Amino acid sequence: MLRRPITIALIAALAGLAAAVIAPLSAGASSKSTRIQIRSTALGKALVNGSGFTVYVFTRDGRNRDMCTRISGCTGVWPVVRTTGAPSAGPGVGRSLLGTIKLAHGVKQVTYAGHPLYSYSGDSSRAATDYVGASEFGGRWYAITAAGKLLK
Repeated sequence: MLRRPITIALIAALAGLAAAVIAPLSAGASSKSTRIQIRSTALGKALVNGSGFTVYVFTRDGRNRDMCTRISGCTGVWPVVRTTGAPSAGPGVGRSLLGTIKLAHGVKQVTYAGHPLYSYSGDSSRAATDYVGASEFGGRWYAITAAGKLLK
């Protein structure tokens, strides 16, 4: 009888397909809060994520309003900094300046001083500033200081 091997193969194929569809939707999400820290960079002290990679702000965004998610391809290059809980502040980071905004599908994006935060998909080293000031998707991308000022 060939029914059992075909059924098992079909179930395995469907499970693989489901994992391939769900993985991009949950990328960047974590079961714990996202930590924002300060690190010295070539441009001065800037905010970084829990892994030490620079976080960026987009000049097209409004206060607590993400525009990148509305531009085709933007979040593929500049993924949003996500959290599942309240973001946590490392030493020197203003806890009162940290917040979140709710995006589509219930995703929570971390904000700082009202600026939605992003990472850069091309960053290959911690605290890199090579892309600070980059002009893409109709705006500029800057690092941000603990005081909430753009680092240019």
